[in-house]
Parts: sequence; C-alpha cells; structure tokens
Amino acid sequence: MITNAQVERWLREDVGHHDVTNQVPGETTGRLVAKEDGVVAGLEAATAVFDYLGVDVSDRLSDGTAVEPGDEVLGVEGPAREMLRGERVAVNLAGHASGIATRTRRVVERAREAQRASDTRAATGRERRTESDDVRIAATRKTTPGLRGIEKRAVVAGGGDTHRLDLSHMVMVKDNHIAEMGLEGAINHFRDRTSFATKLDVEVETVEDAPRAAAAGADIVLLDNMTPDETAEAVSLLDDDGVLAEASGGITLETVADYAATGVDVISMGSLTHSAPSLDLSFRTGE
Repeated sequence: MITNAQVERWLREDVGHHDVTNQVPGETTGRLVAKEDGVVAGLEAATAVFDYLGVDVSDRLSDGTAVEPGDEVLGVEGPAREMLRGERVAVNLAGHASGIATRTRRVVERAREAQRASDTRAATGRERRTESDDVRIAATRKTTPGLRGIEKRAVVAGGGDTHRLDLSHMVMVKDNHIAEMGLEGAINHFRDRTSFATKLDVEVETVEDAPRAAAAGADIVLLDNMTPDETAEAVSLLDDDGVLAEASGGITLETVADYAATGVDVISMGSLTHSAPSLDLSFRTGE
C-alpha cells in the first residue's frame, strides 16, 4: 500500500518550494507510453502520485503485462498543472519498477529453459519437474532505501520471488555468525531463538559444509559464491528430506542458466533490484 506520506516525500523532492515550470492552466489528458519492449510494474505507485494531486487515472495496465513500443501503459485526465507536477515522479517510479520486472522476467525465462533442458537430458530415472517445482528466482535485501516495497513487487510482477522482505521474515546464518560460533553452534544458537514458523537459511562456502548444515537443522542451505560445478556437487550431497538448496553470489543473466541446470531450488540475485536499467517510458499530454 502506497501512503500519502510516501507520495508527499517524492513530490517534495521534485517540486520544491516554488514551481514556475508547471504553471499551466486548464484541463488536459495524458498517457504513459512504452518506448521499448518490457514488462510493466510500479503502476500502483504512479497512480498514487496522480490520485494525490487530484488527477484521474482513466485506464492502466496490470503489473506484469508485457508491452511493446507504442503501447499505452496508463492514461490520465485532470488539471494540467497537477498532471505535469506528478509526471516525472510517476514516470521515474514506473520506469524503475518496470526495469526490475523486465530483468526478472528475462532471468526467470532463461533459468527455466535451462532447467527443463537439463531435466530432459538427465538419466537419473526421476520424473521431470512439474511447474510447481520450477526453480525460483528470488530478490535479496539489496534494495533502494525507501523503495523496497515497490522493488519487491516489481520482482513478483516479473515472475520472481520476493525472498525475505526484512530481517524478521527469516533467519540467515551468515559467514560472520559461523566465524564466531562455528557452523553447528550458530545453527543451534538461532534455532533456539526462533519461532517454529521461522525458517533458517544457512550460508555455506564449501561443498563439504552443505550436508553438515542440513544435518544440523537448516531449512535452506545457501550455496554462496560457488561455481556451477561446485553447486551441482553440493546439491547432490543434500538428502531429499525437505531441505532446499539456494544458490547465490554474483549470478547474472549470462550465468543463471548454468546454475539453474544444477538442480537448485532457489537462485537469489541482488542484481534484479540494484542493477536493472529503467524501462524507457514517455509521458505525453494532450493526445
């Protein structure tokens, strides 16, 4: 939910204390248009900006919709001055979120194509995965301060998974914890302090530590900064007893297929949010 307080902060940053640029009289119409292929997101935030300014949103696409150049993403009508005041903020939010959704969609498609090709080639005798077993592409907490909600929703619009939204959603046992308490000691320490409903995600940096973490009580074993070959070996050592295998650390659009073919359940990528280029959108009035 986008609050008025959020919208006020965004507008205050852009409008300032004396806006002469947008002193335009009368009523008008406007539309947000895609200038390149992509997946739209952030339209709830863009709508909240226009609503706050008293500009009516007459039509808008749903987040997650694929668009081509020239497609209308959102239409508005109302006072010209208020529409122009909100235009840049709305475009920035929608463009940023749509860029994240677009990158996520491309990563998801590439990963699942590789995963299914790998399953088809495998001579293990196991059945092919169903759609519900598809590898999940997850975001991380590497988000822009103040925009995490918009960015996480954009990941979902692109077909990805939010991962944990904040520190309270899941306990992650990381390298610093293990350095202080040891692998089993750290897992026991946090297991004793969490609710039965809270999952424990344990980061390991060597293949040998993956089954150790699972045996000690990890719900998820995070294979950190491993090569695809090392990741596949670690996955093979994890018993199929409900423990999930997660790969993370420097994985990109170019390498995600290699990791998806290893059999991991989750691939988490900070680049979904911190490195996605904005989708090129244009706002036009009076058309």
